[in-house]
Amino acid sequence: MLIVKEVYLCHRINHKKRKMKKNLRNILVLAMGLMTTVSFAQDWNADSRTRIDMSGDAEEMSTAQRATVGATWGGSDWSIHGSTNVNYTLGTGNAATIGVYEAYASTDLMGYASVTAGRQALNYGSGAIMSSNDWNANRTTWDGFTFGLDLDMADVTFGYASTTDSISDLDGRSQMWLNAAKGEGDWNANLLYVSTTVMAEDAATAMGLDLSYAMMGGDLNLNVSYNTATGYSAEDMDMTMIGATYNVNESMSISGSQTTYGENGFNVGSASMGGYASSGSLGYLGADDVNMAIGGAYAMGDFTLGATMNMITNETTNAEDRDVMDISVGYTMSANANLSLSMATDTQGEAETNYMWVTLNIMP
Repeated sequence: MLIVKEVYLCHRINHKKRKMKKNLRNILVLAMGLMTTVSFAQDWNADSRTRIDMSGDAEEMSTAQRATVGATWGGSDWSIHGSTNVNYTLGTGNAATIGVYEAYASTDLMGYASVTAGRQALNYGSGAIMSSNDWNANRTTWDGFTFGLDLDMADVTFGYASTTDSISDLDGRSQMWLNAAKGEGDWNANLLYVSTTVMAEDAATAMGLDLSYAMMGGDLNLNVSYNTATGYSAEDMDMTMIGATYNVNESMSISGSQTTYGENGFNVGSASMGGYASSGSLGYLGADDVNMAIGGAYAMGDFTLGATMNMITNETTNAEDRDVMDISVGYTMSANANLSLSMATDTQGEAETNYMWVTLNIMP
């Protein structure tokens, strides 16, 4: 019996060693391939992010590593870009996941328009309807094409693509959008229209309008965002945000905002608004929720401090008030590296949830 156990243990150890060697071999092969490819590129970029997650129970602390290497070929008339997405959670014994982050080709059309086809990370307006989740290990990207027009009246972009992750019920569904952005003096405006399917009975549509105005020499910035959606749920949804930011001096700023959700809430899924667990932020709230947020930021040389208090109420459902405090500390180690500490305490009644992350970013 003892001999059988020893043989079994040796088999498991050898299996783990073979698995580790296989993972290391795959990573080395990928690295060599990337080095060869990048050496012929006209421009390249790389970044490494190490995040220690100490949320909740300290015994469940984990360390996640994400690396991205990208290269671009071409010139002003055309270009090809590709980048990797490598993720590995330390100490789990699981294999590293290796995939394509972005891969697209772009061409200029006589200086008035551009076409981009392939896998892309896309962000429009306030990000409440369509945005990329850069915080998560598996970032949101889109497979399809975008067509841009540089007009005097506005910068217009429209496209057709499908999501490549599983952040929402839209995973794998086609999505068409039209975005128009215009800046004039102290004003900026952005209008986004999205349809999750084209010429289909179950089409869902969303529209977002964002306005901002800078005054007092740019020290006071006012912004408004209105978003509405139909077909994503049984009832129409809407969300409105008004806010202001004031720069007290070169080092300090204060801000305040109010976000109001309609009687059916607002959640379209195609944005990085999934909450602290998946996007590192408060994310979407519930139906009839009202969030009053007050915050401030201060810079001291290489250090930055930030704090925001979110006070969430709901008079319709008589739910207990919810308070969420966000605190962040950043340190610029060099031109190529920065370290940050992010904390959030989510309190509702007697229930309290704590989140904490330490993140190291290195960009050679």
